[in-house]
Amino acid sequence: MSAGDKGPSQASQLVSLARAGYDLVMSEDGRPYGVRRNGPHIALPLRGRAGLRTQLARRFTINNGGQVPSQSALADAMTVLEGEAAAGDPVPVHLRVAGDASRVVVDLGTADGHCVIATPDGWQNADRSPVLFRRSGAMAPMPRPEGTTDGLALLRDLVNMDDPTFHQLVAWLIAAWIPHIPHPVLTCKGEQGTGKSKAAQMIVNLVDPSAATKRSQPRDVKAWATQAFNSWALCLDNISTIPPWLSDTLCKAVTGDGIVDRALYTDDDVVVLTFRRVLALTTIDAGALAGDLAERLLVLDLQLIGEDRRRSEEDLDTAYDTARPAILGALLDLLVAVLRELPSVRLERMPRMADFARVLAAVDHVQGWDTLGSYTAAAQTVYADALEGDPFGTAVVGFVETHGAWSGTAGQLLDLLPPPDGYHPKWPKDAPRAGGQLKRLAPMLRSVGINYDDTSRTPDRRRQRLISLTPTEMGRKTLSAPALLSATTSDQAKPADSTDASTVQMLSAHCPQPPAADSADSADSEADSEAALLSAPPHASEQANRPPADSRASTDSKTHAISGPHLICPVCEQPMAPELTTVGHLIHPNCQ
Repeated sequence: MSAGDKGPSQASQLVSLARAGYDLVMSEDGRPYGVRRNGPHIALPLRGRAGLRTQLARRFTINNGGQVPSQSALADAMTVLEGEAAAGDPVPVHLRVAGDASRVVVDLGTADGHCVIATPDGWQNADRSPVLFRRSGAMAPMPRPEGTTDGLALLRDLVNMDDPTFHQLVAWLIAAWIPHIPHPVLTCKGEQGTGKSKAAQMIVNLVDPSAATKRSQPRDVKAWATQAFNSWALCLDNISTIPPWLSDTLCKAVTGDGIVDRALYTDDDVVVLTFRRVLALTTIDAGALAGDLAERLLVLDLQLIGEDRRRSEEDLDTAYDTARPAILGALLDLLVAVLRELPSVRLERMPRMADFARVLAAVDHVQGWDTLGSYTAAAQTVYADALEGDPFGTAVVGFVETHGAWSGTAGQLLDLLPPPDGYHPKWPKDAPRAGGQLKRLAPMLRSVGINYDDTSRTPDRRRQRLISLTPTEMGRKTLSAPALLSATTSDQAKPADSTDASTVQMLSAHCPQPPAADSADSADSEADSEAALLSAPPHASEQANRPPADSRASTDSKTHAISGPHLICPVCEQPMAPELTTVGHLIHPNCQ
């Protein structure tokens, strides 16, 4: 028998099976999928467990009397099918939730591909999804929602929080099904015994059920990317501290992130993971979280569960499983009303996470709640908690409380604020790091009534960045009374360069007149003083209390009266009076 009489090869038969039963598509992130015709609208990856490869191997074995295709035949067939998938235009492939402001589709995660479609006109269960979904091993099926009138009441009985907090939770759950907006990180906070982990598990399983709802803190970016790519909603459990890389990663995942990595077994091919996720975490102390992440939190304070109200986990799971279809139905009813209301929502002031704030406003209009007001008020508390967790930020607040408005360089501020006990790992090590840390702390400083500005530069040749810290009217009410004694309201209201002639004349007495320079040395002395204009010497607070060696014997009472941390005038090398530094002067007026 000639070679031509052997029939098609195993690889050719596998390709024919794929073409006959599946549409081959490429996702927008460059991943090939097969979609079964006349079946669930689910995208099967070409490779992997439960992918198209295993489906074709099964079908081949059935058609050939039990003969199993070889691994090489399967590999050759997958190569051909990947090429066919790449020949078409990319198509969007979604995970668990899809849609926009006018329609939301939720994948129930069942084998038959059923879904729920919500529009401003209502919601319904559908046998086949109108959009293409993919599945992952981290997903679990979701029960079919049921239309009832007591779903929210059933959810209220399962969580231990007050009414305003519960209203914020419901609004967050609604927003979690609107995929095109950023979502704040839901943070269940409370002491031990408040049921944080169980509450977070039940909440996340309403949005995206999973066999592993609660996750440990990932070890690196790759581990995080794998988790985030395979789940629409994730919960990080029992977070005490978050390293900077994870804080930045979570912030990007809230607004939308993309991670590029080299593909396996290739030299220059890359794999791109793009996602925007719904995140939750549990913690005892929200102040341990980084400031930039704190701006994206929705904190739910859970109440302590008394022994007379505590329930066993088995009893709680049974009640939750029984109530979940009704809870989902009630949430979908509210989602429909929010979709109907959103186009007309207009906010006079847009807070951080503005899209989420619009959802809160829509929920408030439908339910008669005040979730937006509670959210903005709670955000200020979160900022204050995060500021307390930053030792440098706490020191800056204490400095402004004591001395009032201040203006200078980051290096000068660092000299005025020594780290506690001489060293702290979170303390900036130099002026550039201090300036960067202050810029990150700026939103939190404003939340406690301290305005931060760094748009000005020093007038000398070095053109260093000038930092201004100014208490606002809210800050003056919030800060302690002793803090206000360091600077009067009239002083604080003046800009750094707006001292009038009478003020200059009155304060010039604090600066001894320097001897006149020879004309031959005037240019050099002027250049030297210009270069040293804003260069605070090391340990300025110590030098401020120690007069120069040639003037210790003649130091008058006014110099002795100067106390507390203050600067040295770089021209005459005499201490700066608090009346001058309070209004932003860094050199004596008659030294200019």
